[in-house]
Amino acid sequence: MKTRPGRFIWITLIGIALLSLLPLVTNSPTLRENIFLILMLMILASSVNIIMGYTGYVSFGHIVFFGLGGYVAFYLMQTYQVHLIIAALAGGVTATIFAFLLGSPVLRLRGAYFALATLGINEAVRAFVNNFEPFGGSVGMFFNFSVYDAYGGAGNALWFTYYLVVIVALLTIAASYFIKKSKFGLGLMAIREDQDAAQVLGVNAARYKVLAFAASAFFAGIAGALFFFKNGIIEPNVAFDLSRSIESLVMVMLGGIGTVIGPLIGALIFELINTTLITAPPLNLGFTTIDFGDLHLFITGFLLLLIVLFITSGAVGLIRHRLPIIGRYLE
Repeated sequence: MKTRPGRFIWITLIGIALLSLLPLVTNSPTLRENIFLILMLMILASSVNIIMGYTGYVSFGHIVFFGLGGYVAFYLMQTYQVHLIIAALAGGVTATIFAFLLGSPVLRLRGAYFALATLGINEAVRAFVNNFEPFGGSVGMFFNFSVYDAYGGAGNALWFTYYLVVIVALLTIAASYFIKKSKFGLGLMAIREDQDAAQVLGVNAARYKVLAFAASAFFAGIAGALFFFKNGIIEPNVAFDLSRSIESLVMVMLGGIGTVIGPLIGALIFELINTTLITAPPLNLGFTTIDFGDLHLFITGFLLLLIVLFITSGAVGLIRHRLPIIGRYLE
């Protein structure tokens, strides 16, 4: 029995929407912050999946779009009192333009060369912003609380940002699904399998890759804008933190690379593990004390190793193999 076309995406979107209602029902700021972070990670993982999962290009520096979108939006809000929605869109568009201009030369590279190039670009942009005075240089920028008056105060602004991240997460998931199901998505996956063969069959690989790169940058840029507005402060080392970029790759692979729901599952599992480690009390072994919060990067690397060695298809592939009845509903 096959599922009806489109049923999967509606089930997924409704599930995310129901999850996002929990803080409203419980009126819990703590739960709101936890789900905000999960949704933001879903946006980042899904955006990475558009270029990595569908096209096969591993971008280690994808976080550059997150930071760039955050900085542009933050600057507009702080300097010109631009509304968050307009500023976030401007941040997303700026990230898209940057990816479009960058994509033409960089996407000519393949494999490890492309991965290293994106890594270098992230570090170059971080160094530039670190010395760019309009963006606050190495100190960064921070909001005066008066910025939040336009949203009914800081408390209401947090809820407003939460509503926006829910909407952006839903739009990102929908875009990921429709890209995969479109003729454009088929072209991307043909490039992933064999770029030379895809070109022989008439796929304009250069144009397809640049468009996928730009689309993935847009959602990452908006996520950055919302995240730093909520925090009220932005700094180069946080905005362009390489570890967050690597975490996004781990989330995609953990859930299932090249699938729509995989990055969502990966983001959820990864954040649950991260939260457990951070909140776990230190373990006293007598001769030493283990602080689980400091094991974050170790766990990230260990997860990546396990995925590469044992579950290359991620959680989605595992479900499809063990529970085919459920697996048939997963995209």
